[in-house]
Amino acid sequence: MRGTQVPIVAAVAGKVREIENVITLKLDAEHNSAADFDPGQFNMLYAPGVGEAAISISDLTDKRGRIVHTVRNVGAISRALTQLKKGDRLGLRGPFGVGWPVKQAKGKNVVIMAGGIGLAPLRPLINYILLARSEYDSITLLYGARTPDTILFEPDLRRWADKPGMDARITVDAAGPDWTGNVGLITSLLDGRAAAGGDTVAFICGPEIMMRCSAEALCETGLQQDAIWLSMERNMKCAVGHCGHCQFGPVFVCKDGPVFRYDRIRSSLFVKEL
Repeated sequence: MRGTQVPIVAAVAGKVREIENVITLKLDAEHNSAADFDPGQFNMLYAPGVGEAAISISDLTDKRGRIVHTVRNVGAISRALTQLKKGDRLGLRGPFGVGWPVKQAKGKNVVIMAGGIGLAPLRPLINYILLARSEYDSITLLYGARTPDTILFEPDLRRWADKPGMDARITVDAAGPDWTGNVGLITSLLDGRAAAGGDTVAFICGPEIMMRCSAEALCETGLQQDAIWLSMERNMKCAVGHCGHCQFGPVFVCKDGPVFRYDRIRSSLFVKEL
């Protein structure tokens, strides 16, 4: 699903503080077509007077047709977006990019690995699969955060863990004595159940080093490279591959991604400072 290049006006209908420096915006758009997207796609959000940034859509559209974006305050544009209040207006164009191959995963075991705010682009995928639960085999969700207080979407994680056939595991890099869960890299959560040859497909999103290590760890369990999909993040400015800001080797993240099959971009992932 590819959206229009002409921005439409959206209004903030709701705002939730998820963790420090991360908020979720629920937007009412002037055209309902903006709510029609594939899990894994993104929109370009324009903060008036500041600029435009690519932000992943972080949940399925609700019954009111509201579009959900989770934003981390890391720069001038994202700061302006996180400071918006209910009723404020902003520009929106999209959706853009290639989403998660949900149809190709039907009938298979699904492994989802998320690091930090990388859970946001995977959230609509998880909810999509759960809505069509009978069409998929087992689901394994592995999530890693830096510390317990940076765990994103905790209510969702608890809800997902209670779903039949859903194996949800969390780990953190560091924690105090009150933390009773796992401490260690996300790859430490992998076991023989997480990859079962040709019957498994994996979806990964997080920091690049986390995705690279996770993909390689999955391959070591026997999963083929063409069964692993990653969502890349680059500085996207135009969303249609014209400006070149998001070029990653021979591809453009905004147009050819952000979701890529691992074997297509693996060689580029191992090039330093690319």
